[in-house]
Amino acid sequence: MDLQDQLKNLFPEHIEEETPESEQNTSDIWMQDEPILCKYEKRKGKPITILDGYTGATEDFKILAKEIKTKLSVGGSFKDDKIIIQGDYRDKIMGMLKEKGFNVKRVGG
Repeated sequence: MDLQDQLKNLFPEHIEEETPESEQNTSDIWMQDEPILCKYEKRKGKPITILDGYTGATEDFKILAKEIKTKLSVGGSFKDDKIIIQGDYRDKIMGMLKEKGFNVKRVGG
């Protein structure tokens, strides 16, 4: 007997509410025609991933940056309309952006 069954036994008149799939809908972020560029660089001998080319609102891009950093559990920053992620995570980031509906282009290496 799992937890859900135990709760149903304790509260038989309770009606389950549908929970939203995610807090951030993909429709809330503005989609663009041009692809987002995913670059790889080394700065001071350490690898970084740079996302560039977003033409929407800056706040949407900051939300996207925070979401990427939390899902990958890495550090990074948002400077000069670019997302800078510590480490080489091009494949994972491109997969995440494609799931959201963005057009992504890999640049370099």
